[in-house]
Amino acid sequence: MLPLKDIRVIEFTNIASGPFCGMLLADMGADVIKVEKPTGDDMRYWPPITQGYSENFASVNRNKRSIAMDLKSEDDRRLARDLCAGADVIVENNRHGVMDRLGLGYEALRKLNPALIYCSINAFGSDGPYAKRGGFDLVIQAESGIMSVTGEEDPVKCGVSVSDFATGLYGAFAITAALREVARTGKGVHIDASMLGCSMGISALQTSEFFGKGENSPRMGSRHPRNAPYQAFRASDGYFALAAGNDKLYRDVCEILDRRDLLDRPEFATTELRAKNQTALAEIVEGEFATKTAAEWLDVFGAAGVPCGKINSYGEALSHPQVEHAGWVQPITLPNGVETKTFGSPLRFDLKSPKIRTNPPALDAHGDEIRAEVAKANSNKT
Repeated sequence: MLPLKDIRVIEFTNIASGPFCGMLLADMGADVIKVEKPTGDDMRYWPPITQGYSENFASVNRNKRSIAMDLKSEDDRRLARDLCAGADVIVENNRHGVMDRLGLGYEALRKLNPALIYCSINAFGSDGPYAKRGGFDLVIQAESGIMSVTGEEDPVKCGVSVSDFATGLYGAFAITAALREVARTGKGVHIDASMLGCSMGISALQTSEFFGKGENSPRMGSRHPRNAPYQAFRASDGYFALAAGNDKLYRDVCEILDRRDLLDRPEFATTELRAKNQTALAEIVEGEFATKTAAEWLDVFGAAGVPCGKINSYGEALSHPQVEHAGWVQPITLPNGVETKTFGSPLRFDLKSPKIRTNPPALDAHGDEIRAEVAKANSNKT
């Protein structure tokens, strides 16, 4: 199922958030043309480098075509404008004002293409006091509040680039929603997807706590501010994750541990009280967990229907039985012919994930054919 197979996207992006947004659209069938500077997307040089090609780049640029352009050149700017005139969607993640200076901003392009959907992915927004500031994932995790709730004591960046990828997801979602409106009205739109806003958008539990209590969420490691026992616990040989997120599951844990006395403790009587007193509760249950291995506890709790999980490395997660069942790990071929693997689209339509149609492109791999397509489209106009 390729619901965007008739949609053409021109992508003026670099590094992560913009390319990820474009790849999500490409996974759904869109013809995504990646416009790169003559030296290529900076992520092409990020390790791991396999015989000259970055596997980081490959992970967010499958199913696309590449054309290299020097947008300081009037000829290439003209080519870019012609490409945009025939596109359905533009995705760009340049600093504020760059696309306008190149004559490729929304106001200029919508005169050529009134139905154009133009998605600007940026650090802080397309207007406002911070609009001209740049920002990478680390900076946005800091500014958005994410780092204030991550880790144990010192501020810690989330190990996954959540601000980059959350913004790419929001951008792709907004674009697909806008496609429906444009089909109805014929009128395009400028989508502003800021990393700051999108990072705060996925922080709904933390912002609602502030609005409700007037207090900032504390940094709690693996613990949860509203549930307990709900964290990583130490067993006799290491850690495992346990999420007893409601009264029934808490009762099940107490029964399994043969600690029914905990059910009579007033300080643990409700979810709210268990969360408030979770340090004391954790000390008690972790004393019981020390009697068995993590694998043994996972077997016991899993059989009883209590949500629990092994704390996997990425190597272990990629070979997870459910991952293998879903077929999410797919083979790809780098431009030099080296066979490798990538994590494909996790979405499933009628229990099937979209297959990777084309491998990540070499720089300018499709330059000649794209230029020929533009030339043909221009000749048809005349």
